[in-house]
Amino acid sequence: MNNSWEENVRRVVPYVPGEQPKETDIIKLNTNENPYPPSPAVQKILDGFDISRMRLYPTPDAEILVNAIAERYALKPSQVFVGVGSDDVISMAFLTFFNSGKPIFFPDITYSFYDVWADVYRIPYETKPLRPDFTIDPEDYKKPNGGIIFPNPNAPTGVLESVGMIEEIVRANPDSVVMIDEAYIDFGGESCLPLIEKYDNLLVIQTFSKSRSMAGMRIGYAMGSEKLIKYMNDVKFSINSYTMNTVTQLCGAAAVKDEEYFRSTVDKIVEMREITKNVLSDMGFTFPDSKSNFIFAKPPHKSAEYVFNELKKRGIYVRWWNKPIIKDYLRITIGTPNEMDKLIAALCWEGIINE
Repeated sequence: MNNSWEENVRRVVPYVPGEQPKETDIIKLNTNENPYPPSPAVQKILDGFDISRMRLYPTPDAEILVNAIAERYALKPSQVFVGVGSDDVISMAFLTFFNSGKPIFFPDITYSFYDVWADVYRIPYETKPLRPDFTIDPEDYKKPNGGIIFPNPNAPTGVLESVGMIEEIVRANPDSVVMIDEAYIDFGGESCLPLIEKYDNLLVIQTFSKSRSMAGMRIGYAMGSEKLIKYMNDVKFSINSYTMNTVTQLCGAAAVKDEEYFRSTVDKIVEMREITKNVLSDMGFTFPDSKSNFIFAKPPHKSAEYVFNELKKRGIYVRWWNKPIIKDYLRITIGTPNEMDKLIAALCWEGIINE
């Protein structure tokens, strides 16, 4: 059979997400999910939802959610774009803004979806090496480019860059759109969001998946100048106006209004992160200082691959990449105190890291 049509297939190497085990009796510390449930306000929406509304299309502009986000961050609704998870938001931003033909820039150690999107949309790109301490060298981003994106705090390292350094990069690139992926910013970082009032080429992207415990509902959002957001909406509405369902819009709006619950769960995770840092350090692990909801840790005595496999045998899932530079590290999501106690017990008392 002649399969010449395959010559025209758009081929890419897909993003590989963290393993989603089917077993229920495991400790899942591999995908940076929040170990606590969403706000009780979300449950109230679900309990009271009239399913007859499902016969109707959702509001295309997700007005109730956009307005709630805008109010929370003291923005105009016209400065907020929402999408089906921050992955969808970033993908739409790539499609909208990275069209100059010049390479876009992002770090060599970063969220591994960026190069996938670039390949899908045929966007040339260059990766910039991080310094030995996993920080960004801003000089690498002051060269001609078609756009810039990086997470802050970075993933998978958890390293936080200063707002001053980010402004230095934005200021040096008035002809490019600079995107800062702040998926983990709520766990201890200072957002660069105030800079959008000063720079109309800065797009700040956040998500409900981590700090708001709603990864299963897929809510992401971008904040920027009215001009940037209008361009993104123009592209979105030319492809599919009805991207976010009605229930998700309502639940997202309810969650973002419950500031007290949001703060309480974030505080618990941050407290547990700092405790875990101290314990891991005492055990001989080394890691950059994390300001996210995970720790990027290098085990003592044993290889990261060995520790990864031994933990998995015990029903504890962490993340490991067989990639240069980072193959010696494990990314460990911060779970509940009970989950972290079991992790430490497996590492220490069961002898996984012993010589």
